[in-house]
Amino acid sequence: MLFSWVTCLVEAPKTDLDFWKALFPVAVAHTIGHVAATVSMSKVAVSFTHIIKSAEPAFSVLVSRFILGESFPMPVYLSLLPIIGGCGLAAATELNFNMIGFMGAMISNLAFVFRNIFSKRGMKGKSVSGMNYYACLSIMSLVILTPFAIAMEGPQMWATGWQKALADVGPNVLWWIGAQSVFYHLYNQVSYMSLDQISPLTFSIGNTMKRISVIVSSIIIFRTPVRPVNALGAAIAIFGTFLYSQVQR
Repeated sequence: MLFSWVTCLVEAPKTDLDFWKALFPVAVAHTIGHVAATVSMSKVAVSFTHIIKSAEPAFSVLVSRFILGESFPMPVYLSLLPIIGGCGLAAATELNFNMIGFMGAMISNLAFVFRNIFSKRGMKGKSVSGMNYYACLSIMSLVILTPFAIAMEGPQMWATGWQKALADVGPNVLWWIGAQSVFYHLYNQVSYMSLDQISPLTFSIGNTMKRISVIVSSIIIFRTPVRPVNALGAAIAIFGTFLYSQVQR
């Protein structure tokens, strides 16, 4: 994005101190959410992390109800039951269940709900587009995360991890890191361009539907063993998101 701003491929945002102050809590939630999700996927299967993260609509409703004071029709609350029940069933029968991985996904859910809500509020009345908003958010998130990363891991651990990655994956690790960086940034840019136009709850539903493809493809690619009861739990959770999307219309 810095390159795009310098070369005028994208018009640079016009920001002030108030904008960056309002962005700070969003960046904190954004950082916590991504770190927690990464920790989760390092401990459990990718599919399991995304099954648990499919409960994001439930977190969104509960946060909006009990913290922001918003109320919803009864069908909305009832539609959350299969989401929560399906995720619980999948977690209880997961072959490679790990508490750190489970809690990482749960913390990520909560952090991203706050990020989406605060982002929607912060973007109101601002001339900053969704694309530029996410770019500024990423920059501030990097500033927040860097000192913690150095304090908890440091260059020595990074060097060790890099050598292990080269030994396990080979020179292609550079390609994987580059491709992930580009595609992940583009995904988040599109997400924030959508968030600029829709509500946080609708955004959570779209995010959940995205996870259906992630869950299925990760099971196929990584050949993750799945019991029928795990698949049933995931299906119930996904069906709950469908019901939720219908009652939100």
